[in-house]
Amino acid sequence: MDINLARTFLMVAETGSFIDAARRLNITQSTVSARIKVLEAELGRALFERSKMGAALTDAGEQFRRHALALVRVWQHAQMEIGLTERHRDHLAMGAPPGLWDGFLLRWLSWMRKTMPDIAVSAASGQTTVLTQRLIEGTLDLAVMYRPVPPPGLALEHLFDEELVLVRGARTPPKRAAADYISIGWGPEFEFDHATAFPELRHPGLRLDIGSAGLDYMISHELSGYAPLRLLRPHLSRGRVKIARRARRFVYPVYMVYPEDRDQEAFQPILESLRRDARRVHDLSAEQTA
Repeated sequence: MDINLARTFLMVAETGSFIDAARRLNITQSTVSARIKVLEAELGRALFERSKMGAALTDAGEQFRRHALALVRVWQHAQMEIGLTERHRDHLAMGAPPGLWDGFLLRWLSWMRKTMPDIAVSAASGQTTVLTQRLIEGTLDLAVMYRPVPPPGLALEHLFDEELVLVRGARTPPKRAAADYISIGWGPEFEFDHATAFPELRHPGLRLDIGSAGLDYMISHELSGYAPLRLLRPHLSRGRVKIARRARRFVYPVYMVYPEDRDQEAFQPILESLRRDARRVHDLSAEQTA
């Protein structure tokens, strides 16, 4: 299938308009209409319901959207690998939730750039379900994630346990008003467990789903909230925050996931570097809680 058909379909689905899709793609509206007509003829189903209000996906369109995304990703991945320069012998596509890049994988990425400069790396951020789907599609070679439940064909290896603890400013009294509590989005797993454990905090006055930037805001404004222990180490050592020792802690196992049929000889140094960095995270966290 012409990849432009999938791209055009996705743009119409995103904008809800043939006119807006044409403007975004820098083509004519008639071209957009012709591409969608060809696509619908190939699939034998109507993908959009047209009206004066625009274009809405049909049930078949909703089903096809996931496949269209996969087609475009695989094509982009193929272009990237085939287009490698002479300086690069291979390409590694890596993915992880935002919180795991901060304080862990970005350090590993620096090691990769220094130690294996002949391997091109592309990094992506996403939640577990999205990353797993991309591993299945073949547009990711390796992912680090919380609590994965991958289908057959993907190998799992435990790296370390992520511990989220409640902290407050060093000068903050132990008992504070609920208005001083901040909710930082550390992923859907934590959000569900937190809502179950603290239903009274289900709707806090301030919620920041911006990763470590939310942590910086919390510390600078002397607020209280949950954060990964590994990200708190420098702030604890400087006396900027204190751990609420009696508060509940949340622990999430972190795994690296990769295709079972991967070339192990070439892949082994990369996996071992992640194991080494994970051991460092585990040892430092153990020292902090001792």
